[in-house]
Amino acid sequence: MTMNTKKELLRTCLERYLKADRRQKKPILDELQAHTKMHRKSLIRALRRLQMKDSGILSKKPGRKILYSPDVNLALKEIWEISRCLCAERLKPIIAEYVRILTRDKMWPHGDKATGLLLQMSLGTIKNRITGFSNYKRKSRNSTTKPGHLHYLIPIRTGPWDNPEPGYGEIDTVVHCGDSLAGNVAYTVNYTDIATGWSEQAAQLNKGQLRTLESIKTIKRRLPFSLKGLDPDTGSEFINWHLKDWCDENKIELTRSRPYHRNDNAHIEQKNYSSVRSFLGWRRIDTEKQVKLLNELYKILHLYLNFFQPTMKCISKERIGSRYIRRYDQPKTPYQRTLEHLKVKQQIQRELNRIYKSLNPLKLKQEIDKLLARI
Repeated sequence: MTMNTKKELLRTCLERYLKADRRQKKPILDELQAHTKMHRKSLIRALRRLQMKDSGILSKKPGRKILYSPDVNLALKEIWEISRCLCAERLKPIIAEYVRILTRDKMWPHGDKATGLLLQMSLGTIKNRITGFSNYKRKSRNSTTKPGHLHYLIPIRTGPWDNPEPGYGEIDTVVHCGDSLAGNVAYTVNYTDIATGWSEQAAQLNKGQLRTLESIKTIKRRLPFSLKGLDPDTGSEFINWHLKDWCDENKIELTRSRPYHRNDNAHIEQKNYSSVRSFLGWRRIDTEKQVKLLNELYKILHLYLNFFQPTMKCISKERIGSRYIRRYDQPKTPYQRTLEHLKVKQQIQRELNRIYKSLNPLKLKQEIDKLLARI
């Protein structure tokens, strides 16, 4: 339950709580405590705050009356800009002289009251006002290097997936750098489908934007169903105009996770180990020849993983005390989940069934081991 939901619940019970006597308030608090999971004292304080807010008590700010109105701040700002943004210590001694000269030349538009308050303003108050002016100047100045607006065009996806249809998945890169990131190293672009667990991989040397786009195109061609949505992290290999324009052209929904929130991409973070690290480990791969062998490996590995490697999906998560109790469904391969999904066309199911009948897990495993030895 979110904080806004708790506040709405408390507000609906506030009138009934205020009209109740001491004995009648107990069941109301018991009910709220059961729904919000809040401490009893916290509930009482929250109801008290709502009562004070509704009565207008909290709307009245405590403290003394504001002395320096906006017109005084405007006069100070004008003096500060004329002085070429001096610090408060250097500005205060010359304010009176500036005002005298501007008044003499009839260039001081401010009234006598604002001028008098400006002249008596203390050094600390001038510092506080100038700090706000400095922030304003930094925001409004021009620069040849402007921040990109692409992050604002790509929406953030948070929270668990809401049972998407096949084709919506998370994507990430896995670096094969060994102990050092120096020089060109190989990267694996790893994709996992949320609905079926289907995973695909493609290798590339470095994580350039165009190379990453080519890897994503390779993954798109291998998927048994249409690619409808990508959810990467905020890495520059994904958040760029090359991928954004390609997704718009192919009607693929592009979202992103929040920076430094790995749980936003929990599915792909788990697959990074089970689909890539568990086979290749953490060794350094940094040559074109190795990358070519990696892509040959992934042509076979995706058959082994999707047709013969069962996965389990978490169907419920319950917190008991300080622990979470998770319950999973029956283990099934991505191939089985794809066949059972109602949104997958029968033509695709028949083609997958045909491929499955031609495969042998032992032969696939042997070919994988040979390629791993060569790499």
